[in-house]
Amino acid sequence: MNPLMDAEQAVLGAALLDPGQLAHLEWLTPDHFYRPVHQALFAALRKLRGDGHPAVEGEGPVPLSWVTDAVAEAGLHVRGLTASYAHLLISACPRSAHAPVYGRMVLEGAIHRTVTEHAVRLHQEVRAGALRGEVEGALHYADVLTEVLTELARRWGTEPRPVAAAVPPAVAPSTVPPAQAARMAEDETFLLAVLVERPGAMGEVVDWLRPGDFAAPVHGQLYRCLGALHHRGEPVDRLTLLWEAQRRGLLADGTLTQDRFALICDGAGAGDAEWLGQQVMRSSLTRTAAVSARAVQALAEDEALGPGRLINHALHALGPLGEVRTRWEAANGLPATRAPASAASSKGPPTARVQVARSRSAPHPTPSSSARAGPVSASTTARPTSRGHR
Repeated sequence: MNPLMDAEQAVLGAALLDPGQLAHLEWLTPDHFYRPVHQALFAALRKLRGDGHPAVEGEGPVPLSWVTDAVAEAGLHVRGLTASYAHLLISACPRSAHAPVYGRMVLEGAIHRTVTEHAVRLHQEVRAGALRGEVEGALHYADVLTEVLTELARRWGTEPRPVAAAVPPAVAPSTVPPAQAARMAEDETFLLAVLVERPGAMGEVVDWLRPGDFAAPVHGQLYRCLGALHHRGEPVDRLTLLWEAQRRGLLADGTLTQDRFALICDGAGAGDAEWLGQQVMRSSLTRTAAVSARAVQALAEDEALGPGRLINHALHALGPLGEVRTRWEAANGLPATRAPASAASSKGPPTARVQVARSRSAPHPTPSSSARAGPVSASTTARPTSRGHR
């Protein structure tokens, strides 16, 4: 069973059976459909309605020309669409009056697909950028993904706000090519050696470099020890670092070995701490972007998540990347990234479209007998729920 495909067929069948239902689907666009033939047919139906097709304003049974003209118009843009398939769509529609509900299902599927596509694109750019030694492309696609999530929230009719998932998505550990991993370990070791041997070097990186930016946990722990010594105003050298490491239990639990300590403290201590720190930050930004992209993709592939929860959980999954990015910009003297526009922005679909998307499109209740006896409003004079073709 494929409820999403059934929903696409049902909403098209409803519009073919009752052209008046298109007035309740103005917030739905052709690109929300998955199958190209469905995209073309929905675009054709909207075009015929915009051109004032007689079936839209007419009374009584829907003329057969509504179906044949829609098939002919859609056939100009896609192959394989026949009149028999259009009638199959009509038979696939349980009730034409439920077209807004079917349309909401189509929109929900489109939101999941869109988030997945942009998350995959971000992850691909992260991997490509890592090979090139740059992060600008990853940051650009992270911005694009954030903007897409904000726009989808407006279209769905909810406010975009980061919310942590009750159960975080399962994300596999990031795999780094051996050559790249060796280079990262070398940069981290060299940086720690400089911080130990050069007085005042910690002051160049302590404001924006964090222990979590180190790929090797032991390197992060040693940087934490150096930060503690710097914060307390105590002298920094190999002996004070070893003492602080012992106080934190790194020697007792085997986190720090003699060979590892000797590799760091016996190495060359001459170098630019700020430049080396930026290299560590670049690797940290790349790893964080990859984890965030995979987390968003895992959320989007969870069909049990409604669009509102998906969008908010995805924004939360991008939070760590935003935090690392802020420090990366501080380390490189770049202007701070501007926060995305809020849902209250004037951009996006009209209020009426948002209300339709949010209303869950419940069918209107059947008026009571007393209501039928009263004055007839403009809405009650609309076309009946279903009009047969003649």
